[in-house]
Amino acid sequence: MKNILTEIVAHKHTEVAARKQQRSVAELEQVSWFKRTPLSLAHFLQDPGKTGIIAEFKRRSPSKGIINGDVTVQDVTMAYTRYGASGLSVLTDEKFFGGSSDDLQQARAVNNNTPILRKDFIIDEYQILEAKAIGADVILLIAECLTKEEVKHLAAFANNLGLEVLLEVHSGDQLDKVTDHIQLVGVNNRDLTTFKVDFNRSCELAAHIPDGKCKVAESGISNTDAIVTLKQAGFNGFLIGEFFMKQENPPRAFENFVTELADKLAK
Repeated sequence: MKNILTEIVAHKHTEVAARKQQRSVAELEQVSWFKRTPLSLAHFLQDPGKTGIIAEFKRRSPSKGIINGDVTVQDVTMAYTRYGASGLSVLTDEKFFGGSSDDLQQARAVNNNTPILRKDFIIDEYQILEAKAIGADVILLIAECLTKEEVKHLAAFANNLGLEVLLEVHSGDQLDKVTDHIQLVGVNNRDLTTFKVDFNRSCELAAHIPDGKCKVAESGISNTDAIVTLKQAGFNGFLIGEFFMKQENPPRAFENFVTELADKLAK
């Protein structure tokens, strides 16, 4: 089977090289958002008064094709925030996920007080500078496609800019890449080499995540019972995108989900 992650990362190297020619680091550093103080996603996720949900805006994926091409990033992310999302995740990869840096900037413009994760395949310092310039608070590093030294270097670079880091793992051996500069550890239930989903992956790895790290479960979460189970396993955050985005009305779907979750947690 074709390794989708390898294909994405190969293209990302070419893409980043081209973007460096289009916009210099000095230009990025002059953008007004580059000077803003980022919010802490880890703090928001651990706030007992919030849902713990990182609600994602995602138009399409390599495995599913177009998920939702009829909604705007402003309407969807504003609704996510209004109904209690602890954080937002915005896809900025264009070729494989149909996203863009402009999507994140539009989300930031209408969501001043909610932390935003730049969801992309980060392999270079330049993308972290970009993340800061477009208004992100958190970057994603994927253990599957980075060495331990690369994770350490990129995480430290992000922290120096005031950004938090979510390290995404899919297997126990990848937890060896967690460093002091990682604030959040996400367990992706989706295998990025095949895009198959196994919801139990999060529960299996939960106890092995180092103490002091905010635990995030990613992918395959499609009902409130799953969040109750994941909370019992020690997770603080729950990244959900496809489930809401595939609905005809993502804002309404999110509102209903949060209401149902609150009822279950109150019992």
